[in-house]
Amino acid sequence: MSLFTEEYPSLESYWRSVILFGRNVATYKFALAKSLIDLDLQAGSFVSLEELSEPFSKNIIEHLKNNDKQITSKSSTFLNACREAMRNEMSHDQLISTTEKYGFVNVLDAFHIVNQNEIPIKFFDKENRGRTKGIVLTDNLFFLNESKQFQNLGHEVEARWRLVETAWSLNISPSLLEVHYDEESNIFFIENENIRRTDVTSARDALNGYQKGKCFYCFDDISVESFSEDLGDIDHFFPHTLQGQVQINLNGVWNLVLACKNCNRGPNGKFARVPSIKLLERLHKRNTFFIESHHPLRETLINQTGKREDERISFLKAMDSFAINYLIHRWLPLYEHSPVF
Repeated sequence: MSLFTEEYPSLESYWRSVILFGRNVATYKFALAKSLIDLDLQAGSFVSLEELSEPFSKNIIEHLKNNDKQITSKSSTFLNACREAMRNEMSHDQLISTTEKYGFVNVLDAFHIVNQNEIPIKFFDKENRGRTKGIVLTDNLFFLNESKQFQNLGHEVEARWRLVETAWSLNISPSLLEVHYDEESNIFFIENENIRRTDVTSARDALNGYQKGKCFYCFDDISVESFSEDLGDIDHFFPHTLQGQVQINLNGVWNLVLACKNCNRGPNGKFARVPSIKLLERLHKRNTFFIESHHPLRETLINQTGKREDERISFLKAMDSFAINYLIHRWLPLYEHSPVF
């Protein structure tokens, strides 16, 4: 956790630390994050809980339709209200009133807590104006909205949300969870002998936050928006051409990174060359971000590369030794922006 939040701190890093590393006992944090992203910032900095209840409950209901497991406790007055609204057993006004009363009991205080401590900056503060309870958006949220990375943040929240709720709903030991990658659809999915295949989330959306919205190799900005000119490629760090020569799954999360088009397939692109040792160390650091997060990606990385850090380092070194002896050539991008991880 310390590497991700303390090295090259930025607003995007703090936001991503909340989404990727904060403790989860319910998915309300994700619903709140998506609500903050979608707010009309031109309307002013104060948002009443009644106003916030509209997008907050809407986001929860959208996920309840696909996955009923949105909390680790046995019951929730707020979630029951959302379920009743879905069945047309509760009016919209009643839903908003119940959300305002019960939906924000813990999430507003817990939102900025990462690794048991509050992050140094806030994106909102709680505030009451007379009898009206609400939040005041800080300048940090407005600045975040103006950043180039802002377009990716909603996708990252959704990807993280899908991973968490899927892990809870499967209700099997985390050590048995294995996230796989489908090259044709660019989707992460879960499958084992006890459950049928479950598509979880877009691989791009899940990987992007852990790279801080940057190309893994040159740190140029990339996007996860489908039709963006900067859409990142999903690249195999150790080239996929090795798959027939090694008994290791190169489609594993441990070997997948997001790269800009120039690094992946430009005039001086990586193609089937082996990345430099400096980049191998960067891969280990990126994978550590996953492992310091929560399952299922955490457990998938551990299952694929080793339980202890020394085992994971040995795994990567052995893979690198095999790859360079087979493919011969090393590769580095010609130009690299300032590192962000």
